[in-house]
Amino acid sequence: MNDERTFVIRRSFVIPMGLLVALTFALLVICILQGQSLAKVIILAGLMLPLAMLFVESALRRLVVDRDGITAIRIFRQRRLNFTDVTSLETVRVRNRVFLTLMAGDDDFLIISNSYGDFPVLLASLVAAIPKGTITAETEQLLKNPPLRQADVFTAWFAVVALVYVLFAQFRN
Repeated sequence: MNDERTFVIRRSFVIPMGLLVALTFALLVICILQGQSLAKVIILAGLMLPLAMLFVESALRRLVVDRDGITAIRIFRQRRLNFTDVTSLETVRVRNRVFLTLMAGDDDFLIISNSYGDFPVLLASLVAAIPKGTITAETEQLLKNPPLRQADVFTAWFAVVALVYVLFAQFRN
């Protein structure tokens, strides 16, 4: 692998999450302006915090794969594994949710989910770059037919539609 390649969380998930945060904030403002009950305002404010954190974390999370290793970049931390240090690449699959675990010794590891865009390319890049004896049979099998995870995208869009409905209902009252 000669080039550096960056993988991000699929934008088909990040975009509805951003809309969900914006719509929740709009509903919070409307409830305050309409003088809605304090309990409703507190619940919406309490919902805003985890939604905003999930959105920011998803929007900023990156994996950078270069010829020497992989770097996971998250909001307040960064972790790098060199491919020469990798002792195993293991896979855990639960339905269409996949977690890859890159191990480098006993204490150094990196867990990667299939929430990243171009996951098949990411998986192929990792398999091509790490030492051959470190890849488990499950990972080799996964390479032949990597699953696509769409449930989280569907759930996020469903939440956006539901919140739009709640906003319209708020204006009718």
